[in-house]
Amino acid sequence: MDPENVTGRTEFLLLGISEDSELQLFIFGLFLFIYLITVFGNLFIILAVSSDSHLHTPMYFFLSNLSFVDICVTSTTVPKMLHNIHTESKSITYEGCIIQMCFFNIFAGLDDFLLTVMAYDRFVAICHPLHYTVIMNPQLCGLLVLTCWIISILLSVSQSLLVLRLSFRKVVELPHFWCELSQLIQLACSDTFLNNLVMYLVVVFLGGGPMIGILYSYAKIISSIQRISSAQGKYKAFSTCASHLSVVSLFYCSVIGVYLSSAGTLSSHSTARASVMYAVVTPMLNPFLYSLRNKDIKEALSVLLGKERRTHHFS
Repeated sequence: MDPENVTGRTEFLLLGISEDSELQLFIFGLFLFIYLITVFGNLFIILAVSSDSHLHTPMYFFLSNLSFVDICVTSTTVPKMLHNIHTESKSITYEGCIIQMCFFNIFAGLDDFLLTVMAYDRFVAICHPLHYTVIMNPQLCGLLVLTCWIISILLSVSQSLLVLRLSFRKVVELPHFWCELSQLIQLACSDTFLNNLVMYLVVVFLGGGPMIGILYSYAKIISSIQRISSAQGKYKAFSTCASHLSVVSLFYCSVIGVYLSSAGTLSSHSTARASVMYAVVTPMLNPFLYSLRNKDIKEALSVLLGKERRTHHFS
């Protein structure tokens, strides 16, 4: 092992999605725009749900939690990227890298689990409508969200602690715009067998478990919808799932696309560019998918924006 491999003095360089100096201003403007849209779009969803008593239901409770997590996902990566471009620096400290990786994994896992919980909520609403309020009571909803947080934190912290045992060169170049776990493991100088084993187990758990839950829920939902006699009833039942199904499809298709695109090319920045879709673009699109396809959200947003305009007018 190189004698300069002293982890305590390690500095990581985030190379971003491109090293072309002529593109940096464009990348800065684009990501700043996306970040602001993500924050304000999801914040409006949270404010709309909290301000409208008609939206104080399990479905919108989970949606507001998802919006909060989407803000956190992008906030762990994009601000640091913008700061590095602005200061023309690519560096991030060893401690900062570990913290960024840990928080990103927490919020990414939460996204996955919350989508599964929301699928279960729709399953109960359509397959057991008469018992919906009894089953999806506030205590259960709170417990489900708390469980999602606990599992995500435990999985992320366990992987982060395992990374702490690894040794790195004095300067480590990461062809990414945040400290991504798999690339950190690949660039380590020490034995990474345990890290890879745990990482693959977590990926199987995060990918397989929630996906099975979502597919099972929607299989039951489709079966129940088919038994509805009227076309209007079928449409009404399906419309309550349309927004969630769109978000789920976008999330999983983008994640799968990342792995397929990164596996099919030798470009060092390919994974970073592909990761933009699920780490940056998807959180931005989620509030639009819910507001454009959901009448209740659109009405609540109209009332919220109307109140803000009136308040501003009389101030």
